[in-house]
Amino acid sequence: MATTITSLVLFLIGLILGGGGIWLIALGGSWYYLIAGLVFLITAWLLFRRRSTSLWLYALFVLATLCWAVWEIGFDWWQLGPRGGVIVLIALWLLTPWARRGLRGPDGRAPLILAVLASLAVAGYSMTADPKDTGGTLGTEKVAAAANLGGDMPAGEWRFYGRTPFGQRYSPLDQITPDNVAKLRPAWTYRTGDVKGPDDIGETTYQVTPLKIGDALFICTPHNFAIAIDAASGKEKWRYDPKIKLDPDRQHQTCRGVSYYADAKIAGQPCAARIYLPTSDARLIALDAANGQVCPSFAEEGTLNLMASMPYPKSGYYYSTSAPLIVAGKIIVGGAVNDNYSTEEPSGVIRAFDVDTGALLWNWDSGNPDVTTPLPAGQTYTHNSPNMWSTASADEKLGLIYVPLGNQTPDQLGMGRSANVEKFSSSITALDLNTGQLRWVRQTVHHDLWDMDVPAQPSLVDITTANGVVPALVGPTKQGDLYVLDRRTGEPIIPVKEVPAPGGAIEGDHASPTQPASDLSFNPKPLTGADMWGITMFDQLACRIELKKLRYEGRYTPPSLQGSLIYPGNFGVFNWGGVAVDPVRQVMFGMPTYLAFTSKLIPRADVPVPGDNSKGSEQGLNRNDGAPYAVVMGPFLSPLSIPCQAPPWGYVAGVDLKTGNIAYKHRNGTVYDMTPLPLPFKVGVPGIGGPMITAGGVAFLGAAVDDYLRAYDLTTGRQLWQARLPAGGQSTPMTYTVADGRQFVVIVAGGHGSVGTKPGDYVMAYTLPK
Repeated sequence: MATTITSLVLFLIGLILGGGGIWLIALGGSWYYLIAGLVFLITAWLLFRRRSTSLWLYALFVLATLCWAVWEIGFDWWQLGPRGGVIVLIALWLLTPWARRGLRGPDGRAPLILAVLASLAVAGYSMTADPKDTGGTLGTEKVAAAANLGGDMPAGEWRFYGRTPFGQRYSPLDQITPDNVAKLRPAWTYRTGDVKGPDDIGETTYQVTPLKIGDALFICTPHNFAIAIDAASGKEKWRYDPKIKLDPDRQHQTCRGVSYYADAKIAGQPCAARIYLPTSDARLIALDAANGQVCPSFAEEGTLNLMASMPYPKSGYYYSTSAPLIVAGKIIVGGAVNDNYSTEEPSGVIRAFDVDTGALLWNWDSGNPDVTTPLPAGQTYTHNSPNMWSTASADEKLGLIYVPLGNQTPDQLGMGRSANVEKFSSSITALDLNTGQLRWVRQTVHHDLWDMDVPAQPSLVDITTANGVVPALVGPTKQGDLYVLDRRTGEPIIPVKEVPAPGGAIEGDHASPTQPASDLSFNPKPLTGADMWGITMFDQLACRIELKKLRYEGRYTPPSLQGSLIYPGNFGVFNWGGVAVDPVRQVMFGMPTYLAFTSKLIPRADVPVPGDNSKGSEQGLNRNDGAPYAVVMGPFLSPLSIPCQAPPWGYVAGVDLKTGNIAYKHRNGTVYDMTPLPLPFKVGVPGIGGPMITAGGVAFLGAAVDDYLRAYDLTTGRQLWQARLPAGGQSTPMTYTVADGRQFVVIVAGGHGSVGTKPGDYVMAYTLPK
C-alpha cells in the first residue's frame, strides 16, 4: 500500500512540475522542470509496477539535479536547499522498507544512498561557504588628525538628527570599542505610552533619533507628543501633547525627530533653549526645552502653520515627517506629500523661517525655482513640485544647504512634467543658505518613473584626494548608487557616467535613453531565473514563471500595462536612514537592502471604486486620481508570500571613501521574526533605518526586520554584539555621555507599519558596567 501511495504522490508531483515546466519553456525559461516532471512520472510508473529500476532512475536524477543546481548557482546553501530539499526527502523515503516493499529487480539502494550522501556532502560544504559574502577590511589610519565634524559641540552631545548639520551620524566618543562592546548591558527603558490606536492609519511608524543636550534627551512620538527624558536615568522630565487630529487620508503617522536651538542672547530666560516639534497636521510648534511650555514669541502664539500658501491644502496630504534643520538662525523645513493619491497635491516647497520669530525668510519651490523671495499673501506655491521628505544637511562656512529631492507624484507617470520638474526630480540640490537661490543640482535619475527619489540626508565629509583635501558630500540613493561630490560645485569626486537605459514607456510617456551611474554603487546584478527562490522547488517554479511573465530589462525597466519588475524596488537599496561616515578615517558604513517590486499600470476606466486600501502606499493599488492610470505595486512575492528572489535581502557594508572601494559586504539579520517559528538563521534580511559610527571603531544599527540592535566592528563589518528589542528597531541609534562619564547608546524601538515589524513605544538605553 505504501508503495502505491508513493507512486501516486510522485505522479502528482510529476504532473505539477511537467505542466509548470512546459509553461516556463513557452515563456523562454529553463527546461529543468519539464525534465524533472518527466522523471517523476517515469519513477511513479516504475514504482507502481514494483520495479527496483525506479530507485536507480531516481538516484541518477538526484545526482543530475545536484550537478545542475551547483552549475546554476554555485555553493549557496540558501539556493541549493529549495532546489534539492524535496528531492532528497523523497529519496530518503524511497530508502525505507515501506516504500521499497515488493520491488523486483537489481537492488537500487546503494546508488540512491550514494546520491543522497553526495547531496548531503555538498549541502554541508555550502553551509561553510558563502559566495554572497565579501570579506575585507577598512583602513584604520586616522587620515584627518583634526577632522571637520560640522560645528562646535561637546563630544558627549547629539544636537541634530545626524548629530551635526553635516549629517555624518558619527560620534567622537571612544569609550565603547570592539574589545568591550560585548559587555554592553541595558541601562534603562522608557515607554512613551503612545501606541497605535483603532483609528490609526495602516502605516504608523516610530523612527525618531533622540537629541541629547545637557542632561536631557528630546524625542517625539508617532502622534507627535514631545517628551524630555533624563539622559542618565530614563525618567520623564516633561511631555507636551499637541492634540493632533487623526485623519484617514494621512499616508504616514510618524515622527523622525525634533530640532533644537539655543539663543545665547537670552540665556537664563524662558525659551532661551527651544525644541521645535513638527506635527502630522502640518504645524511647527516651538517649546521651551526646560519645561515643554509653548514659546508664544514664535510665529502665532508658538505655532507656525505649514499649510500657509499651499495649493490644494487638504487635511492629511502634507506634513513634515522629518526633523527640520536649524542653522545660521534659520529653521529649514521640507515636507512629505501623499504619494500617488492624486494629481492635486500640495507643493514640495522648501522654506526657511526665522528661528526666533517664525517669519518666512525665503522659499525655494522646485516648480518655480528662480523666485525665492517670500511668496506674497494670496499666492500659492506650485502644486505637486518635487519635495524633500527627508532632512537637509548644511555647511555654514560655505553658506550652502543640501537638499535631497523626491519626484512629482504620481511617481510612475511622467506625462506633462514641466522643465523644472524634469530638472530637479530625484536630485541632490544645493541652495544658498541666506537667499535660497540655486547653487548647483546633481540629478541621480532622469525622468524618474520608479519613485527613486533621493531618500536620505546627504552626509558631509572632507576627503583626502590626490589633489588635496576636498569638501565632499556622500549622497545615498534608492537605486544603490552613492554619489561622492565636491559639495562646493556638485562635481563628482568618484566618477559618474551616463549609461544606456531601457526604453518603451507607455504611449504618451517616454523613458530617458540614458541614466547616470556612479562608479561607487551597490546596484545589484539583474535578476535571472536562477535567482528565483522558494521554500520548495514548487514555489520556486512559480516565481520563475512569474518573472518571465513580467517585463524586465534590468534597472530602470519602465512601468507597463503588462506589469514590470522593478529592481531595486521601491524600498530602495538605501532609504531614509542613509549612511554613516567616519570623517577621521574617511570611511563609510551602510546597510544596502535588496527587494524587488512589481509595478503594473491600470487604465483609469479599469480602476475599481475607491476602497479602504486603495489610496496610495508602497503596496497595493495607488489610485492616482486625475491621472490616466493607477498603479498596482508591491514586493515581488511567491505564492507563499516570501520574496521570489533568493536571499540575502540585506547586508552591512563598508566603503573607503578615498578610493571608492567597497571593502566588505556581509549578510545582516535573521528570519527570527519573519517566520512562525523563531529561527535564528542569518539569511540577510531587509530593513529600514540608519547606522551610527563611534570613534571607538564600532558601528551600531537596528533597522533589520528582526527585532535587534547590533554592534559591528567598523574595520571588518563583523557583528560583535546584539540586544533583543521589544519591538521593531526601524530608527537610527545615537550615543552620548552623562555627568559621570559613562557612554550610552540609545535606540527607539517602535516598529514600522509598511515592513510589518512589531509596533511599540520603547526607548532603550545601553551602557558598559561601572
